[in-house]
Amino acid sequence: MGYLSIGEMAKLNGLSEQSLRLYDRMGLISPTHRGEENGYRYYDIRQSAVLDIIQYMKSLGMSLKEISVQLRDPDINYIETVLRRRQEQVDGEIKNLKFQRRAIERTIESIEHYRTAPPDGTIVLEYIGRRQMYLIDCGINFYDYDMDEYERLLRELKDSLSADQLPQIYFCNAGTVLRQENLAQRRFYSTELFVFVDREFVSADLTTPIPASNYLCIYCDSFYKEKEYAERLLQEAEKRGYRVTGDYLCESISDIPMVDTTARGMFLRLQIPVSFA
Repeated sequence: MGYLSIGEMAKLNGLSEQSLRLYDRMGLISPTHRGEENGYRYYDIRQSAVLDIIQYMKSLGMSLKEISVQLRDPDINYIETVLRRRQEQVDGEIKNLKFQRRAIERTIESIEHYRTAPPDGTIVLEYIGRRQMYLIDCGINFYDYDMDEYERLLRELKDSLSADQLPQIYFCNAGTVLRQENLAQRRFYSTELFVFVDREFVSADLTTPIPASNYLCIYCDSFYKEKEYAERLLQEAEKRGYRVTGDYLCESISDIPMVDTTARGMFLRLQIPVSFA
């Protein structure tokens, strides 16, 4: 007869003895024969088929409890319900992993941008492709306040992302918008905060498209230098004979604290879209 000890059965099927003992306690599969002389319990080699089924169901994501129910009372409707529920869970996990992967990519991009960015105060002309922006109006002109109030307003942006059921991976490298009409008057008034998002993950009704353009940019290493540097940017545009064609953006290209871990480590790219007059 094809009787096997627990060790032999485990080795034959690539399992541990502890797993077989657990399956026994849960009623999934138990030894079928007891030795007359030594009283030891033995498995029938044909029970390997049951172990194959258990392993297959586990690979589908079924729990041992669910497998136990199915083995005790085989029901095709039950297993289909379990698998459809598991399918939904897997779809959710895949979606979350895609978000996480994109978050990693975006963070690496930010680090590379930070590492290769020009020094503080450098003005450059850059072509920047089409972008998608998630935007909120906080109703407060943050130019009238300091960093403490800005951090409070960022909580509103974070809460808004959550309310719209968007992943928190997008709550990084936040920026601000100064509308073109205010920019033209050198009027620093803005109540709008944004983060850039991905078109494939965020529905169009929640986004504002930013067209591709040439941007005159200045890099800035301090929240408190922004007004001064924005003025320098406008002066440079006038000096070069450029025409401002859209809104001014203050984009944080890195929020990762490099030195001071008690505050947001911001490195900014101030930018205005321009055309050549």
